[in-house]
Amino acid sequence: MSAAALPRRRLPWPRTLGSRLFLILLAGLTIAYGLAFGVLFAERYATARAVMLGTLESDVATSIAILDRLPAGERAQWVPRLDRGTYRFVLGPGLPGVPDLSARGADIAARIQEAAGQRYPIRIESIPGDGKRLQAHLTLSDGSPLTIDVHPAPMPLAQWLPYVLVIQLLLLLLCCWFAVRLAIRPLADLANAADALDPNKKAPRLSEAGPTEVAHAAVAFNAMRERIAHYVEERVQILAAISHDLQTPITRMKLRAEMAEDSPEKDKLVQDLAEIQRLVQEGLAYARSAHGDAEKSSRIDIGSFVESLAYDYQDTGKTVTLVDKIDGAIVTRPHALRRILTNLIDNALKFGGAAELSVQKEAGGAVVIKVLDRGQGIPEDQLEAVMQPFFRLEQSRSRETGGTGLGLAIAQQLALAIGGSLQLRNRDGGGLCAEVTIR
Repeated sequence: MSAAALPRRRLPWPRTLGSRLFLILLAGLTIAYGLAFGVLFAERYATARAVMLGTLESDVATSIAILDRLPAGERAQWVPRLDRGTYRFVLGPGLPGVPDLSARGADIAARIQEAAGQRYPIRIESIPGDGKRLQAHLTLSDGSPLTIDVHPAPMPLAQWLPYVLVIQLLLLLLCCWFAVRLAIRPLADLANAADALDPNKKAPRLSEAGPTEVAHAAVAFNAMRERIAHYVEERVQILAAISHDLQTPITRMKLRAEMAEDSPEKDKLVQDLAEIQRLVQEGLAYARSAHGDAEKSSRIDIGSFVESLAYDYQDTGKTVTLVDKIDGAIVTRPHALRRILTNLIDNALKFGGAAELSVQKEAGGAVVIKVLDRGQGIPEDQLEAVMQPFFRLEQSRSRETGGTGLGLAIAQQLALAIGGSLQLRNRDGGGLCAEVTIR
């Protein structure tokens, strides 16, 4: 495989927008800060070098003149007084070296030569093993050798400078974090509001305060949510109106059909009208379930409530048993909750032949009501699809076997309306478990 065909390995890149903005800002500010510090350090080094060369030129001339006029026996006492931070005087030939040809050595040699004048010939050599150390050799008037040992060094940094750099870096990190948080927070609020968007619930409006762009996005989102809620409500009202208006002509048609002479065609016509009427009633019930918040909440004993519902089914000869219950009061909409459980129990009886009810309380205080059956269950890939209106697993045209496809949709709508949730899952060993969670 050629090198061009190999996949290019990319550096790891954060997935969140906040992390990416933070790294970009931090990298840019750090580079700019490093460049500024480098420019200042280079300027400081150039200034220190100029000061050193200027001091070297003026002090060396004075020092050589003093040593030349002193008696040979007194020179040793004066040498320590003439030493400086970057050079010192040595009475003697100094260390053996090599001719220095660097630009830096030539610059220093020119300054020393200019300071010493033509009276004292200078020879500049570099000390092997230390590229920064130079020695200037000259001879005084009495023939005594004198060595100027030059060891240029940059000006020492202040001890507090590293602490200042660390504080500045921490301040840089804090400013980057605050800037990213300030920029990302409105986007996070918008994402949370979009996740919680439900046209059937009255949620607080998204705050329209902040910068112009943020306020404009919040205003647009609030307007969009209001339009969606209006469209949904309008379509539900249309469905309710059509379903309601169809009941009267269907009833008239049933009466006329029943008054006709007995025949197989009459029986089929009456049966078809009954199926149409049931479908219309289910559509009207679904439209009403979208406005389940019209019922006022009240306090009920959840264990007794579910138990009485099971007894009602048992009185009609249906196999509905209560296998587990708790005692305790909850605040909910009882008629909507009864409709939810009735739809789920009817489904369990229809497809499983029997239903089991269980009432439990979770650690967080939520109440979970389970409706269980031992039917064929629902394919895993269709557990969410069955919640949609008019969706039927049984694709036949018979309403007796396939139903209208609105029972679970109505149950889900009512569960959301009372502030709960409905979840379906298949049981181990076969069957279905419908869980209604009330918080």
